[in-house]
Amino acid sequence: TVQKALQLLKDERLVVGRAGAAVTVREHRQWTVRPAAYMAPAEPGEPYRWVTESSQGGAGARSELLEVAEVVPPADVADALGLAMGCTALLRGQLLLTDDEPVELVKSYYPLDVARDTAIATRRRIKGGTPMLLADLGYPPRLTVDKVSARVPTQEQYRALRLPSNLPVLRTLRVVYSDDERPIEASVLVKAGHLYELRYEFTAD
Repeated sequence: TVQKALQLLKDERLVVGRAGAAVTVREHRQWTVRPAAYMAPAEPGEPYRWVTESSQGGAGARSELLEVAEVVPPADVADALGLAMGCTALLRGQLLLTDDEPVELVKSYYPLDVARDTAIATRRRIKGGTPMLLADLGYPPRLTVDKVSARVPTQEQYRALRLPSNLPVLRTLRVVYSDDERPIEASVLVKAGHLYELRYEFTAD
């Protein structure tokens, strides 16, 4: 019974056990993030907004670019971008890490007439982030809409985020609109549910 209980705690990453050493309680970290803070372009010479926000608590934050490709996006992304069934979009996939622990898987999709033949389509980091680049291309971000849900992780998400068993992920479908309510970016952000809480701020307007 004790061994089964310890294994459950290890599966949920609440304790750490090493061969020849005692089982110890793992420090539980949870980050409070403000999604709205990510949308403003970074200042010249400054890192991505996500890195700046995530590093405020003393953590070391970084991102890994996983893929850049033209793909057929998921149905809800295609619908958000106004794409017909089977049409492709430009995908940039990233893994976000804090203190070398994977915490978020991000897949951002762009209409081809916006992203093709630009820095978005290249396999390298974008200085200042995509909000600044999109603004420079004539598509300034004006409105961002988030849809957040708790879901069972896919196998890809389970492996990429090194998730404990039986824990959900937070899935955000984020759509960015420019002038004339044109959608210019749709992102699927998948966060390790046990590591995050989201903070949204509203006015009375």
